Amino acid sequence: MKEKSSLDIYIDEHSTSEDKLLYDLNRETHLRLINPRMLSGKLQGQILESFSRMIKPKNILELGTYTGYSALCLVKGLRPEGKLITIDVDDEVLFIAKKYFKRANVIDKIEIKVGDASKVIDKLDIKFDLVFMDADKSKYIENYEKLLPLLNIGGYIIADNVLWDGKVVQKEIKKNDNLTSGIIAFNQHVQNDSRVTNYILPIRDGMMIIRKL
Repeated sequence: MKEKSSLDIYIDEHSTSEDKLLYDLNRETHLRLINPRMLSGKLQGQILESFSRMIKPKNILELGTYTGYSALCLVKGLRPEGKLITIDVDDEVLFIAKKYFKRANVIDKIEIKVGDASKVIDKLDIKFDLVFMDADKSKYIENYEKLLPLLNIGGYIIADNVLWDGKVVQKEIKKNDNLTSGIIAFNQHVQNDSRVTNYILPIRDGMMIIRKL
């Protein structure tokens, strides 16, 4: 794991702490799973919560549930009558997410769908105010194009990992590195899309904030 810089430590010390539930989930994810960096974590989670609270979405869609950290942050801004739909292809880790959704008393507000996100999206018949994209980087453009018609005017898509460990600015990309190529193509695709406005937050691995016009 990359060691925190003194600036990262300072930022952490001057940001509101995780609540007990998120702290426990963070810790359990690190203890149980071999790739815990996939979890959103404190700072990114607070940003997701802030966007959700500002937008006050009726419906949220999340691509990539993992252990449920980001969903628990996003659901905090959901309207009382709202719903969060989260999709993940790996049902083996969802037991952790379900356990914490129950602990947070939001299990009735969150619908988990298991399967390939691009295929599940095809079956959705609902409009969303907020979408968090964090699954299958090689299909980011495909999923983006499917999601945009489902997004309300003024709604937001937040795409994670758009800096991809800095590989997006490397001069040479390996021929078989489809993930890096996919992220670079996605970033350019959105940049050229007149249907939206966009910017990148250099938080963790990069978050692109996309607003539908």
